[in-house]
Amino acid sequence: MKLALTGALGHIGSGFIHGLQPGDYELVLLLDNLSTQRYCSLFNLPSGVPFRWVEEDVCTANLEGHFAGMDAVIHLAAITDAAGSFERQQEVERVNLEGTRRVAETCKACGCKLIFLSTTSIYGTQNEIVDEDCSESELRPQSPYAESKLRAERMLQSLGVRGGLRFIICRFGTIFGPSAGMRFHTAVNKFVWQACLGQPITVWRTALKQKRPYLDLNDAVRALNFILKMDHFDNGVYNVLTSNATVEEIVNIIRSYVPSLHIEYVDSPIMNQLSYTVACERFKSLGFRFEGSLQEGIHETVRLILNLYPRTEPGV
Repeated sequence: MKLALTGALGHIGSGFIHGLQPGDYELVLLLDNLSTQRYCSLFNLPSGVPFRWVEEDVCTANLEGHFAGMDAVIHLAAITDAAGSFERQQEVERVNLEGTRRVAETCKACGCKLIFLSTTSIYGTQNEIVDEDCSESELRPQSPYAESKLRAERMLQSLGVRGGLRFIICRFGTIFGPSAGMRFHTAVNKFVWQACLGQPITVWRTALKQKRPYLDLNDAVRALNFILKMDHFDNGVYNVLTSNATVEEIVNIIRSYVPSLHIEYVDSPIMNQLSYTVACERFKSLGFRFEGSLQEGIHETVRLILNLYPRTEPGV
């Protein structure tokens, strides 16, 4: 199989490509515009894997020239900072919606299958549990980032109805766990970074007791390879997450490794009182088993940061 990844150097993409082995894929095309300057994701790539590197933007690149002959595309290129998306809504719309439209239409023209990464942030429900069959009223994105992902989903579904595009939509939980291209703007990683550097953990004022879905990076990588191996492109929507947890539970895990942790409550443009559990039984029913844990993912991230910035903390 010949595979292309857009946004290949990000948190998920770098985890995916650094986990590849010779013989996994016939060709692996890495496309990224380096807007976040994660050059380090290209360092020490596994030897014997047939990589091809392209520095281009999905919004301007000649995608047909890159996707021709490819069997599948994993579309990871996106602006993913939900809190920061309020101040750059036009750019978020351009990259996350129009960029996805270009990728999808090119996949259709070239006969490539498409894995599209959406987000569980599109949910905003008063119900305790939500799944992929929820009503429209339960799809209430709380940020321009999440809104752009929901609109991209609907665009893909429209293309699927018109025929010619095979795809799968994966609503990923918030990623945690280390990778070469990891960032620290999302809840778990940001909290670990702050705690390890002796900074206060900045928690949204209404968020401590709220439950949200999280996805271990290794589970994310395994899920992508699972979809490709099973050739599961049914134009369906799947929640993909390791576990649901409250911010308080996450903070307590971090505190078990960094006892000096302290919390500072802050306001955020994403403020609501909603708390819900996201179900992923549909994806599990395909035969996939999640193996990650918040405990281990947080421990690995703590150890990574403390190796760079040593502090005396027991139990690490």
